This record gives sequence, structure tokens and C-alpha cells, in this order.
Amino acid sequence: MSTTKTPPRSAKRPPALQNSRWRWAGFIAIPLTLAILVGVSTASETEDTGPEEAIQFELPTTDGNTVALNETLAEGDTLLYFSMGVGCDGCFAQIPEIEAALAERGLNLLSIMVDPAPLVAAEATRFGIETPILIDSGAQVSRDYGMIGVYGHADRPSHSFALVHQDGTIGWVRHYAEMFVPADALLAELDATLES
Repeated sequence: MSTTKTPPRSAKRPPALQNSRWRWAGFIAIPLTLAILVGVSTASETEDTGPEEAIQFELPTTDGNTVALNETLAEGDTLLYFSMGVGCDGCFAQIPEIEAALAERGLNLLSIMVDPAPLVAAEATRFGIETPILIDSGAQVSRDYGMIGVYGHADRPSHSFALVHQDGTIGWVRHYAEMFVPADALLAELDATLES
């Protein structure tokens, strides 16, 4: 009858085994740390300078008219809202969520989507949106403002804003990973920008 003694749990492991485990921990820790740093850096890179001067445009709207940026700027500072559009309920819900509060601050809102006007108009009706939405069918304006390719969307904006001052300068650009931003959070950022 063979009796094999198992060492007690408190017994130290051989130095070779301990060194081996530390080596593996080192191999894993370095890439893991790099991945975390890249992730944090990517997550925090939501502000963008974009163009310093507003690029003028004129776009058709869901109600069959056209809107020119320079005409809107004549009335005051304007917030451009570029969104994913049809298929994103949060993108449409965002408009009535912030529209009245922006008006109280003397800010115009121009919502811009790349989908066909009839589809956008139908969704706007579903969400009770009465303000016309601008249609950037070729996505050229979205490209000009650096809104394409953010958060994995290669052909359309994600959920981004650009504040254009009345003098045509761009004061603030913000890309959000989420498809709906609570009004108080967005307005707090805008207020901080307008106060600075």
C-alpha cells in the first residue's frame, strides 16, 4: 500500500513555479494596462475641435423648404445636431427634449439627418416633432463638420453637436457614444461653454 503525502497548503511553492507565475502575470498585465489606457483615452475623446469656422450650407427640410445656416445665424447662435436618424428612436426623442430649453437660452436648433425626407418626416410625426429637420442626403455637410465615422458609423453621424456662434465661429463640438443625452447633462455642458 503506497502512501503519498500531500504537502500542506501553507507549504511554499518551488521558486521556479513562483517565478513562472509572476512572469505570466507580467505578460498579461502589460497588454491589459495598455488596453485600459486606450479605452479610457477613447472614451474621453468625445470633444473635438472640428472646423474653427462654420462651413456654410443650405439644405432641404422635411417640410419641403430649405434652410441656410447663414440665415439662421442672423437670428443668433445655433446648435447643429447631427444624428443617426431613422432607426434610432433616441435620436428623434432628443429634439423635443432640448428644443424648448435651447430657445429659452436664445439658441436656434438645426437637426440634420441623412435619410430620405419622407422617412425622416414620418418618424418626426411619430415623436410629435413639428420643427423641420434638415436632410443631408449626400452626407456632405456631415462630412464637412467631421461627423462621419464617429463611434463606428461609416455612412452617417452618430449623436453629435456643434455650437456655431453668430459670428460664424464654432465654439464647441461634442460626440456622444449614447444615442440620447438627458437635457440637463447637455445643457450643463452648453452653459459652461457659453459662460467661458
